[in-house]
Amino acid sequence: MDDHSILIISGTNRPSSNTLQLARNVERHYALAGVRCELLSLTDLPAELFSPDAYTHKPAVLVTLQEKVLQSAGLHIVLPEYNGSFPGVLKYFIDMLKFPESFDRKPVAFVGVANGQFGGVRAVEQMQMVFAYRNAHLYPDRIFVPRVQHKLDAQGNLSDAALEERFSKQVRGFAEFSGLFVKKGLGASG
Repeated sequence: MDDHSILIISGTNRPSSNTLQLARNVERHYALAGVRCELLSLTDLPAELFSPDAYTHKPAVLVTLQEKVLQSAGLHIVLPEYNGSFPGVLKYFIDMLKFPESFDRKPVAFVGVANGQFGGVRAVEQMQMVFAYRNAHLYPDRIFVPRVQHKLDAQGNLSDAALEERFSKQVRGFAEFSGLFVKKGLGASG
């Protein structure tokens, strides 16, 4: 991870989630745009991170994750709506990272995911408040994926052409917003 890469965060630790499948689709769109990225799934967080000692004695894995966040050009967060809000594991992950530097002036984009009809809008709006408090730069082009279970095929690929186009536009716009494309998105910069 370096300052010329986007860190995509799949914001749940639920195994085989629709959120992770959509995050992989976002990753594919970055590859198609020629933008370097890395996918962090919260399913990969080790158990020692959840020990009460982790607040005072940061596990080595957290130090590595902290560096990925700090060194990224921007964060692209894909998060589901659970019980009208965002997953607790995502908030815990955020809370474990250094304050204030982890998100200070860091570009952040959002994708909301839900089985219901609103596509995770509540989760995204609440998460935007958390990141705004942390002084992040919020990218305004959000995507909400309602009834996600009907938008993915058996392999986890999007089956909705209009949604594919929205992801392509969001990825290219966020790369430019994060300083990874030269003006007008005409190519990747240094």
